[in-house]
Amino acid sequence: MNFETNQLVDLQVSAENRLKTFAEANNFPSIQLTLRQICDLEMLAIGAFSPLDRFMSEADYKRVLDEMRLADGTVFPIPVCLSVSDISNIKIGTSIALRDTKNDLLAFMKVEEIYEWNATKLAEKVFGTTDSRHPLVSEINRWGKYNLSGELQVLQLPKYYDFQDLRLTPKQTREKLSAIGNKNVVAFQTRNPLHLAHETMTKRALEKVDGTLLLHPVVGMTKPGDVDHFTRVRTYKSLAENYYQKDKILLSLLPLAMRMAGPREALWHAIIRKNYGASHFIVGRDHASPGVDSKGKPFYEPLDAQILAKKFSKEIGVEILAFEEFVYLSEENRYEEISKISPDSKIFSLSGTQVREDYLNQGKLLPEWFTRKEVAEILSESYPPRKKQGVCLWFTGLSGSGKSTTAEILATLLLEKGRQTTMLDGDVVRTHLSKGLGFSKEDRDINILRIGFVAAEIVRHGGIAICAAVSPYLSTRNEVRNMVGDEKFIEVFVDTPLEVCEKRDVKGMYAKARRGEIKGFTGIDDVYENPQDVEIKLDTVSNTAEQNARIILQYLSNEGFVS
Repeated sequence: MNFETNQLVDLQVSAENRLKTFAEANNFPSIQLTLRQICDLEMLAIGAFSPLDRFMSEADYKRVLDEMRLADGTVFPIPVCLSVSDISNIKIGTSIALRDTKNDLLAFMKVEEIYEWNATKLAEKVFGTTDSRHPLVSEINRWGKYNLSGELQVLQLPKYYDFQDLRLTPKQTREKLSAIGNKNVVAFQTRNPLHLAHETMTKRALEKVDGTLLLHPVVGMTKPGDVDHFTRVRTYKSLAENYYQKDKILLSLLPLAMRMAGPREALWHAIIRKNYGASHFIVGRDHASPGVDSKGKPFYEPLDAQILAKKFSKEIGVEILAFEEFVYLSEENRYEEISKISPDSKIFSLSGTQVREDYLNQGKLLPEWFTRKEVAEILSESYPPRKKQGVCLWFTGLSGSGKSTTAEILATLLLEKGRQTTMLDGDVVRTHLSKGLGFSKEDRDINILRIGFVAAEIVRHGGIAICAAVSPYLSTRNEVRNMVGDEKFIEVFVDTPLEVCEKRDVKGMYAKARRGEIKGFTGIDDVYENPQDVEIKLDTVSNTAEQNARIILQYLSNEGFVS
């Protein structure tokens, strides 16, 4: 495996050809890329995925799934594909234009392959699960069933206006590292703020190899609900400037779209960092883990990522520095790996949940034994107490179960408590936002995802989104959960038996469905998939709508969303 500088790809065309090429773009079929595809295109264009220089061919894709290798045998554990739904105007041997979400032209692809792929097989092979609580498992079901591959001609990279001095390509990063002059470079992957345990880990790694730290946070796509990259990068800058030797650290941002694939992702991250000039790569516990599945069990074992990365370390040319959990020894005022301390030592640690629940959500600064004061202040500024944070209440259940009635009462109770709410009722949304959609599975999913998108924006800006829609499919509800972020999503299952819903049906919809006048009606001739591990389950037979609304209000109060 060769990652020498002269092997890195450079796909950007010269400036003098750009104007002519932009003018010609309207003559080609266009694909509007998703944010994930844009991140992947950028990583391909700058050589971060080297030796991969295009979206994967079928041969590459199949071998990556089965063996974590490209077709030529090179280790590469994650598929990087361009998936589309419609190929009616795409032909092999012709070129297509690749555009961003604003329809600006980014690149051309000469289509050399069109092939079908299977989402279930990808989920099983790459993520090790088909549980739709995994953010990528729910997402890939929305990808098109065809993959395209071919030579890329990149006209321009995505434009960024934030932290421009830190957005370094692999070539620029290697040049800066070379100027620092240390032979050994230790890369550290992060999608979270750095606290003292992480600082200790990175400095321990630097001491071990006598090198430079490449602090390389992901600023493309991470797990939904993560701290936004604007806040995170501010914390990284503060730490790099104040708590590391200037000739021992380089902060650079990585426009990667993570897959949250645990072990495979750790190996992928190491390969990527090799392209940026790293000789060593830090892998801690639960690297790139999405958390727990629908049964509350971790998707991956804590040390799985370390084991797999070490297995391929020699072949990829990156030494893996594996560390266990670091805990705080209060009597010695220092951090140490948990396996290296005596059982009777007095230790302290904070989980991510404790950081959010016991400090940030309460409007309290994190303790100085846990994080630097500057980091605590930045996080406090960006994250108000939970009573001022947004949240999505997602009511799901059969038609006539009482979702809308309960939701409307709850909205009034929340206004009484001083919280602003936005109601997104399934029927109302269909009249406006989703006008024209039918009731096929695809159209139903589109309707739910539109509601989810609006809800996620409301939550992001500190509001309460109350959504009431049948939303019959488990995977689609989980995709909305991932859009909003698990900690800001409260699923309310209005568990009303079908026979009760039919008795309440003043519109006569169930009767029409029974007579066959309506096809694909949920509960009659189309399935309703009951929620798993739901936050709130309501009984509408024994309780009134008001009683149920007050049950939800109490839950919100207990969780801190209501004073």
